[in-house]
Amino acid sequence: MPPIQVSDRVANLQPSVTVAVANRARALKRAGKDVLSFALGEPDFDTPDRIKQAAIDALWNGQTKYMPTLGDPETRQAIADKFTEENRIPGLTADHVGISAGAKHTIYGLCQCLFDAPATGEAPAEAVIPVPAWVSYKPIVELSGGRVVEVDTGPESDFKISPEQLRAALTPRSRALFLNSPSNPCGTMYTEGELHALATVIAEACETVCPQLVILSDEIYEKIVYGGIEAFSIGSIPEVAERTVTINGVSKAFAMTGWRAGYCGIPGEFGKTLIQSLGTLQGQMTTNITSFVYPAIRTALAECADDVERMRAAFASRAKRIKAGLDRIEGLSCPEPTGAFYAFVNVKAHFGKTSAGGRTIDSGLSFCEALLDEHHVAVIPGEDFGGCGREHVRISFACSEAQIDQGLERIDAFVRGLG
Repeated sequence: MPPIQVSDRVANLQPSVTVAVANRARALKRAGKDVLSFALGEPDFDTPDRIKQAAIDALWNGQTKYMPTLGDPETRQAIADKFTEENRIPGLTADHVGISAGAKHTIYGLCQCLFDAPATGEAPAEAVIPVPAWVSYKPIVELSGGRVVEVDTGPESDFKISPEQLRAALTPRSRALFLNSPSNPCGTMYTEGELHALATVIAEACETVCPQLVILSDEIYEKIVYGGIEAFSIGSIPEVAERTVTINGVSKAFAMTGWRAGYCGIPGEFGKTLIQSLGTLQGQMTTNITSFVYPAIRTALAECADDVERMRAAFASRAKRIKAGLDRIEGLSCPEPTGAFYAFVNVKAHFGKTSAGGRTIDSGLSFCEALLDEHHVAVIPGEDFGGCGREHVRISFACSEAQIDQGLERIDAFVRGLG
């Protein structure tokens, strides 16, 4: 009898390299190794007490039942108000907002709503993604039946796409454009002027080339900025507002990664239709998020600006510290981090060398594997981020300054041992 098999769709799905490295680091720790992890994009701060108390109070008050699929009206309105007041996105109401189990779940649902599996002989719709980019964008699009069109960026542009590159990438098959500012993995961000320039290209192209294009603007790191560039939402630009889904959540800014609460908003009539469609899909998947989390979301948005600023200031200090330390290590380079909590480090200068443990360094992956095995420092290889990622590693500095200093010492020792 032949073995029972899972679907090709899942069998061919590549696991997240970020999760794989983090799991390997945990395994070494369990084996008694002194591992320093710079792998996960997870703040090391605890969730603020006010947010916890809001959830505790909701539990004691009996908010433990099913809720509306896209969230209760009060929380959806609070998010609409946040988008209107902070992000300057026009025309948003609670009906233009949906809440999902984390920003990743939001993006997955949106792609399922935007992409169809192509008919036989038909080319798939396309998602334009500037790369390097977060590892989950591509598989999420492909699981939805779309095809990814990668647009290469590099450190010379701080990993940002130009208007000319965008114009060349858009075709009649273009269905979605992914933008992520501040960026995971690159730690850089677009200026308001740069986003206006991209919006001009998009508005023009949508009139003649790609009328079905929707912008998916992932702004999950919008509050973690410190490089002199203000966070700006492309969805606030009138020419593209009604085709821009702004995606956010509470995980990064409020240290709530385990709470699994993401949200999105898009104005206009199509916005209502898209959000309703997201609700229909979500109703067949997860229904609502955990019911007693809704008051915690409202508390985070309304009452915790001081907590956010405390954490932002810490990340700003860490960014300077890790950039200065990396600059002192031979052959390593990266742009100045200006947002999120990542340094995207070019290690190509060491390709062709051999580690003290005998491993040949020929990629970001081999650099990471040797660094973890020989010096017990976990960083993320850049391959799965696409584009020039193979020449890079991602270092998360969502950890203490003491760990940063110790990690930099180990990385320096590893590099000095290459021959």
